[in-house]
Amino acid sequence: MRDDVVSVFGGAGFIGRHVVLRLARAGAVVRVFSRQPSLAIDLKPMGAPGQIVLEPLAYEDDAQLAAALHGARYAINLIGILYERRPGDFQRIQGELPGRIGAAAAAAGVERLVQLSAIGADPDSPSLYARSKAAGEQAVRAAFPAATILRPSIVVGPEDGFFNRFAAMAKLLPALPLIGGGLTRFQPGYVGDVADAVMAALTRPDAPGRTYELGGPRVYTFKELMEYLLRLLGRRRALLPLPWGLAMLQARVLELLPSPLLTRDQVELLRRDNVVAPDAAGLADLGIAPTPIETIVPSYIRHWAREPRRPAVM
Repeated sequence: MRDDVVSVFGGAGFIGRHVVLRLARAGAVVRVFSRQPSLAIDLKPMGAPGQIVLEPLAYEDDAQLAAALHGARYAINLIGILYERRPGDFQRIQGELPGRIGAAAAAAGVERLVQLSAIGADPDSPSLYARSKAAGEQAVRAAFPAATILRPSIVVGPEDGFFNRFAAMAKLLPALPLIGGGLTRFQPGYVGDVADAVMAALTRPDAPGRTYELGGPRVYTFKELMEYLLRLLGRRRALLPLPWGLAMLQARVLELLPSPLLTRDQVELLRRDNVVAPDAAGLADLGIAPTPIETIVPSYIRHWAREPRRPAVM
């Protein structure tokens, strides 16, 4: 991969930072595209001078997408959102954009394309998020049949939006909610494993055209994850079961916040388990041994017991 050009969409995000670091270590020339590249300036020290290039991009402009992929050997789309700022954002960003990137990549002669999706992507899901992820998978495969699709469960690690969010809540609130009783099952995976999966998808001969579901070595209920978090923090907090109907009512209010703590669409997502399917290809098929979250989470989450600081990429 040394000196190969890689175009990364969404490289400034949580998973993207770990992918960019690995690409830089492999000697690639990494082009990171963002609406606001100045916000990703902390990526540049991950590589040699000139190795990581930050470029502005308006994703709705097909000409700019074509230019972004010109000369690239590999392309990676990590763009995703958890809630809509405007109606239709899920479909535009997660449903349609992957296909447009795929079409531009095919026209540019890109050799490999990796699309990050999510476990639970389903065209028949009641969740807009899950339906848009499924639409994105279909669109990218129609435009670029050899694309590799990666579907992680919840992803944990420094700066994650899961344990860090609930640790912040535990610091301020006397109780944590267990939506639907906290029985939804998850298979959390380490962000470093997901980044390694992206790298494997770019290089393994058997990866093109396949879909992989990525999860850690153990399945937990949501309640078990909250109990684990509270043990790490050394805090006693009540865990209050929240019936589905009441959760929907609360989400109706909370989703009005600029950065919603909970949306009705997320409640719908929580009605289904988020685990690797028994017959799915996974991390082992990419040559990766899944990392137990117990070896990772304590390294950053205990900082919530005192003053939090920005964790480093690992």
